[in-house]
Amino acid sequence: MGYIPSQERYTAMQYNRCGNSGVLLPAISLGLWQNFGSIDNFENGRKIIRHAFDKGITHFDLANNYGPVSGSAEENFGKILRQDFGCSYRDEMLISSKAGYTMWQGPYGDWGSRKHLITSCNQSLKRMGLEYIDIFYSHRPDPNTPVEETMIALDYIVRSGKALYAGICNYNVEQSRQAIDILKNLGTPCLIHQPKYSMFVRWVEDGLLDILDNNGIGCIAFAPLEQSMRTASMYIKGITEGLRPAGTTGYYIKKLNEIAQKRNQSLAQMSLAWVLKDKRVTSVLIGAGSAEQLDNNLAALNNLKFTDEELSAIEAILH
Repeated sequence: MGYIPSQERYTAMQYNRCGNSGVLLPAISLGLWQNFGSIDNFENGRKIIRHAFDKGITHFDLANNYGPVSGSAEENFGKILRQDFGCSYRDEMLISSKAGYTMWQGPYGDWGSRKHLITSCNQSLKRMGLEYIDIFYSHRPDPNTPVEETMIALDYIVRSGKALYAGICNYNVEQSRQAIDILKNLGTPCLIHQPKYSMFVRWVEDGLLDILDNNGIGCIAFAPLEQSMRTASMYIKGITEGLRPAGTTGYYIKKLNEIAQKRNQSLAQMSLAWVLKDKRVTSVLIGAGSAEQLDNNLAALNNLKFTDEELSAIEAILH
């Protein structure tokens, strides 16, 4: 017998409304930017995706250039969809992809032209074997293409039925304001913004989250577990001597870990909960190299509340 999803898959996951839209996203979503390419173990990736779905993760995030090699993550994801999910569960999934980083040679292989975005979307649909993508993003702003052209391309992609919603990724505050206004005027409002946000990368707090909130747009944070946090975990556990931080770095890691332990969380779990504490953040986007690692991150949902004292202590350490 083939894969049959857990009947309990929706009981433990928390779902948050994406801005003022009708879309609900799991508090933790799965990104396929690594561990799902052609150089990776296909069966391991297949196991992770099935396990994620069993745990209530309905949102799977890709991009045209995810791999390596570029495009192979979408190809493998499409194969897993056909083998394990078929037509029965597609409607329970929210699948996103993006275009804007280098994908092929020549003048049309990256950035934000109408040519690149629409061609990329068509390629992504073929690689995954989908009739439509739920969210299609402009992966990064293009300094040499008018933002109007890029947003008109997203509007066309949605109106043509190739995607259900439009999103932007890696746009700064002013770029986001322009893109949001253009999409709104076109009649295809921006559903979601995907910025980098973590305890240690907090630029979104300087205006972006307010813009998104004021316009009813969701936010899904990528890289909520920065390299420094992964290094911190190894430091605490004493796994790798060569990556052990020293001096003040080791001090603040130790202090953050003390707070996490009092919360019955690992430092990684607390960092995910910390990003999700802001109600303007719809979801955090994580990667996973194994089903066990995914479960460890999902355990962050067991304690999402912070006391004022905990928040003040964390702020004092981070500053």
